[in-house]
Amino acid sequence: MKVAVLSFAHGHAVGYLQYLKRRDDVELVACDPDGTSSLDEGPRGQELADECGVTYLDSYEKALAWGPDAVVICSENSKHRTLVEQAAAAGAHILCEKPLATTTSDAEAMLDAVGRAGVALMTAFPVRFSPSFVKLKSQVQAGVLGDVLAVLGTNNGKIPSERQWFTDPALSGGGSLVDHIVHCADLLDSLLEQPATSVRAVSNRILHAETGVQVETGGLVTITYQGGVIATIDCSWSQPISAPNWGGVTLEVLGTKGSVKISPFASHIGGYGAAGAIWLPFGTDLDAKMIDEFLDGVREGRQPQPDGGAGLRTVAIMNAAQLSAQTQTSGHGGVVVVEF
Repeated sequence: MKVAVLSFAHGHAVGYLQYLKRRDDVELVACDPDGTSSLDEGPRGQELADECGVTYLDSYEKALAWGPDAVVICSENSKHRTLVEQAAAAGAHILCEKPLATTTSDAEAMLDAVGRAGVALMTAFPVRFSPSFVKLKSQVQAGVLGDVLAVLGTNNGKIPSERQWFTDPALSGGGSLVDHIVHCADLLDSLLEQPATSVRAVSNRILHAETGVQVETGGLVTITYQGGVIATIDCSWSQPISAPNWGGVTLEVLGTKGSVKISPFASHIGGYGAAGAIWLPFGTDLDAKMIDEFLDGVREGRQPQPDGGAGLRTVAIMNAAQLSAQTQTSGHGGVVVVEF
């Protein structure tokens, strides 16, 4: 299978490249034309491709003219729509980084584009493939926890300073609300299998204020679902820069018969060495499981999951949270009906 990785803007691109390169059934190329002008720390463009040992093309047009069966889009958030539409027009199946888009209108346009082209669109939500989440979902479906009443979610991390576009609202679409709501929102989407009806959110820039950051760095979101379940997501960039790892995701489900809390990224060996704090994760490679699902779906002619619809639903919650936080700041209540 011919696979092209489009852009190295997102830090996950390196892991995707490394895994795809190890697969004997994949012919791989990559391109990152915006990398040459980026202010991001660390290598991008040709330099990063050389480090990963991957064939490099210097434009998206050349990458799509190469005739890929599938593409993995890792660009800045605001560029997802254009690249998805270009890839769909070229007949390539698509795995797109999260959030799928910065607005629901862009996400809907992307779904229209892939629908017209007859290609698959998958949203990059690797935490769905965590064994702990798979087990939790099976327990909920089997009624082990009784009726679900509430869910507490966290997705806390460092401010992504190594990629400066994350704090540029024109490229990212926002700060921690954009970066960290969607992972938990997707788990909730899969777990509850019912639509969100309303969102209330607060945010601020207290964390990392000394850097002059122009996007929110802390946030708390409350979501009400159609069946009455209430869920909260702490989506703050609250991990210190000196922390040994980027952060983590947790989900606690409270039911009438009990509760279960999962922490998909908790498995690690930690301590301190000559170079400072040590964090060595082990266990299932969630990125690899996600890419396997994508390529298997393409090869088998089925829609890999989570699909673009899941991406749209999480963007709708993200946008509702942004609007709610704005109305809270202006003193106008803050409850926003989710629409998509």
